[in-house]
Amino acid sequence: MPEHPEPPQPLGRSGQADSETGRPRRRPVEAVLFDFHGTLAQVEDPIDWVTAGAAECGVTLDRGRATVLADRLLTAGRAGGPLPNRVPPHLAEVWADRDLYPPAHRAAYTGLAATVDCGVDGLAEALYERLLRPEGWLPYADTAATLRTLHTAGVPVAVVSNIGFDIRPHFTAWGLAGLIGSWALSYEVGRCKPDPAIFLRACGLLGVDPERTLMVGDTPADAGAVRAGCAALVLPAADAGRANGLAAVLDLAISDPVS
Repeated sequence: MPEHPEPPQPLGRSGQADSETGRPRRRPVEAVLFDFHGTLAQVEDPIDWVTAGAAECGVTLDRGRATVLADRLLTAGRAGGPLPNRVPPHLAEVWADRDLYPPAHRAAYTGLAATVDCGVDGLAEALYERLLRPEGWLPYADTAATLRTLHTAGVPVAVVSNIGFDIRPHFTAWGLAGLIGSWALSYEVGRCKPDPAIFLRACGLLGVDPERTLMVGDTPADAGAVRAGCAALVLPAADAGRANGLAAVLDLAISDPVS
């Protein structure tokens, strides 16, 4: 046995390392799965959200009051984040089912908003309704270019989201629906990330092998795709309307793999 043995060669997901460089070989990517919230789009600014919701109830809020209400509503829990500090017992059941059944999703988030004494009749429902409309969200600055580049390169794309309502109209309004090949939404699939079943469903809808698919998201739940055989790229969520590093996907999905 040699006195100073050579270190083991690092292995890629394919189980092979390059014989010359010792670097892991990158597995070919033939399709990309994207999370929705925090990856492709972000909910609108909280103060804008509260101001617009109140306006739909016929109430004009000054910025100071809107700021206070936004802080309290975010603490209570807002769809699209952040998660509530505490879920009241009477909402525990609908909270647990929020991403599986649309009525539970609505009941959970309107119920959380209703725990805040805002002094505006109907505000909880108005705030929830903004989630259902494209104007309540902002695609990230690099979303459109990334999706269009993948589409031009012939790389199929699916959206995989834990969500309790249909987001297809949002993509239609943003002019991006034609760039999405399929949708695996938890309330339709009946499974939530990180359950491997939702990722496998997305791959099946695209007709691609999970071993040649990249999942892109912003949470550990998105990284659960690894259990389905996919590779995973987790990016940091960014503020609404800003770039969040999506262009890194293009280097993985379109560039020639290291060999």
